[in-house]
Amino acid sequence: MAFDERMLNGMSVLAAVANSGSFAAAGDALNMSQPGVSRAIARLEGRLGVRLFDRTPRSVTLTDDGRRLYEQVIPLLAALEEAASSASVGKVQVRGRLRVNVHPFFSRLILGPRLGEFLRSHPELKLDLVTREQLGDMISDGFDLAIRFGEPRSSSMVGRKLLDTCILTVAAPSYIKKHGRPKSPTELENSEHICIDFRNPDTGRPFKWEFHRGKEQIEWFADGQLTTNDVSTMHSACLAGYGIAQVMELGVESLLAEGRLISLFPEWSEERFPLYALYPSRAHLPAKTQAFLDFVSSIVK
Repeated sequence: MAFDERMLNGMSVLAAVANSGSFAAAGDALNMSQPGVSRAIARLEGRLGVRLFDRTPRSVTLTDDGRRLYEQVIPLLAALEEAASSASVGKVQVRGRLRVNVHPFFSRLILGPRLGEFLRSHPELKLDLVTREQLGDMISDGFDLAIRFGEPRSSSMVGRKLLDTCILTVAAPSYIKKHGRPKSPTELENSEHICIDFRNPDTGRPFKWEFHRGKEQIEWFADGQLTTNDVSTMHSACLAGYGIAQVMELGVESLLAEGRLISLFPEWSEERFPLYALYPSRAHLPAKTQAFLDFVSSIVK
């Protein structure tokens, strides 16, 4: 026997009649007509193959079969009501477990130092933060939200841009002292300058070197001796004077201000690299997801 919506409705009517003691009172409680209540009980009795109520002109009482069913149904209906209420509360209260996929560089540089204030504000939330280079499959991996650099590749995800950061070409003063300062981007191509490549996690190949100035654009593959997929390693090698790197302005502001890194071509730094929040649907975004999204938006402004 299939338990479907009509069966559930019949059980609710059974409980209302048993609680109120009459079909008329149950109808008032359920906003149904008395004949409608009678029909619902008759359908339920027909599907179950048992009589649930003894009916007299003055009273309605549960049969033995009806009482056994009623005693089993009441806890189940209460549990369903509690579950529905809990789910509804989840729309407005930040609670439960939130699983977030975050780019390691953003997590280490921006998010990690500020996580404490977010978690203290939401003591009923369990945050499961996973850092990795690639997004992967958000749905099958069970993520509620992802914070990723680069334009979204999947049209099935909702993408909310959080920021755009400039791409700068930088070198340490020690490198410039030893190798000289290139005067233009074209001087880096087919020259003796050392370029540090950064690997694109999606393609497995190094990113192209790009230089943007108004409508002008120069791009080429450096094919350097060193290729890395770790931003910290790239920064460290560059700071040590090994070579020239293209880096996001996000995260090197203090190094530029202190003179530890030099922006070589500030007039050619109009390329932008975005940071996005990705999530499965615009509809009924849970409060926990919305709260984390609002928090990340506030710390990148």
